Amino acid sequence: MKEIVQTESFRRWEQNLKDRRAKTIIASRLFRLANGLAGDVKPVGEGISELRIHFGPGYRIYFKDQGNYIIVLLCGGDKSSQARDILMEKNAEQCIPMAGVNEHA
Repeated sequence: MKEIVQTESFRRWEQNLKDRRAKTIIASRLFRLANGLAGDVKPVGEGISELRIHFGPGYRIYFKDQGNYIIVLLCGGDKSSQARDILMEKNAEQCIPMAGVNEHA
């Protein structure tokens, strides 16, 4: 099982979701992702992948797989913000704080 490390921006986005069912579905997909059951995932370039959730507005979770141990969540959005979210993540990827993250945890 991989460890899910969430950025502060992702936590804020998730906390601001009003739809409780969407929150449950997203949490379930992240649990499955951590256990190697990625499902509908699409690479978007530069090592970043998009976890596609076909519920509501079409939620998208952007992440980077850090080896065998860590998946770092970068951001979340929906289908309407997809292009902007991908561009933002490609530009912000170098700024992900990895302090305290042990790749061999």
